[in-house]
Amino acid sequence: MPPTRLSSIQLVLLDLDGVLYVEDERVPGAQKAVDRLRGAGLALRFVTNTTSRSRPATLDKLRRLGFSLDEEELITPAALAVRHCVEQGHRRVSLLMNDEVKGDFSGLEEDDERPDAVIVGDLGEGFAYPVLNRAFRHVMDGAELIALQRNRFWLRADGLSLDVGPFVAALEYATAREAYVVGKPAPAFFEEVLREAGVSADSSAMVGDDIETDVGGALGAGLAGILVRTGKYRREAAAASGIEPTATVDSIANVPATLGLHNERTNPARDRE
Repeated sequence: MPPTRLSSIQLVLLDLDGVLYVEDERVPGAQKAVDRLRGAGLALRFVTNTTSRSRPATLDKLRRLGFSLDEEELITPAALAVRHCVEQGHRRVSLLMNDEVKGDFSGLEEDDERPDAVIVGDLGEGFAYPVLNRAFRHVMDGAELIALQRNRFWLRADGLSLDVGPFVAALEYATAREAYVVGKPAPAFFEEVLREAGVSADSSAMVGDDIETDVGGALGAGLAGILVRTGKYRREAAAASGIEPTATVDSIANVPATLGLHNERTNPARDRE
């Protein structure tokens, strides 16, 4: 039987890359697990720190891989960053991200000369010295440093790879300024998801493959944290983190049973994953 807290969950936050899929391959059993959670009447939110693709592209990928969801169920850091900029009066921003993701910031004015804020997303191999040095100068001149996320690394098809976090950390070190982080594990990220869903933290659970960003962030915000042994999961990293998940399971396929769901009706066509 699952712990009492997990048996009373009403809202499940699902990380994407490493939990539901890796690159363009669906994690075995993921689609069926999502169907079981939804079929049991649980509210779902698909939450990601991915900043290498736009929100519309992420939504399209989920649907292409067979996951059924409404647009409002997908939560990305970009919308929270735009909201923060509006609240702070930042109209001009320097965007360190690919052109596709820049589309999520259409409500702001891109300015690489005198920006009010520098927003750091995923540039991949574009994180070259001139780009970072320009961002460094902007922050030193007073621009706010905003990070869409600060994950240490992620899993690509060719292996573990540096994520945005190391580059954000470099800018923080050089400027002696702390970045405002809008993605996981920032408390504001979880608070906004819970507020929008209308569910309390103690009735919610986060499922992720990152012990610090997903599980640690969720626990710090009062949610249950379920760690899956897929994606970027590494036993050594989990042990060294000092973070104790509410539960650790082999994959998303085990989550319904962990929450006490056993005999829900699902779509027979999808049971053949």
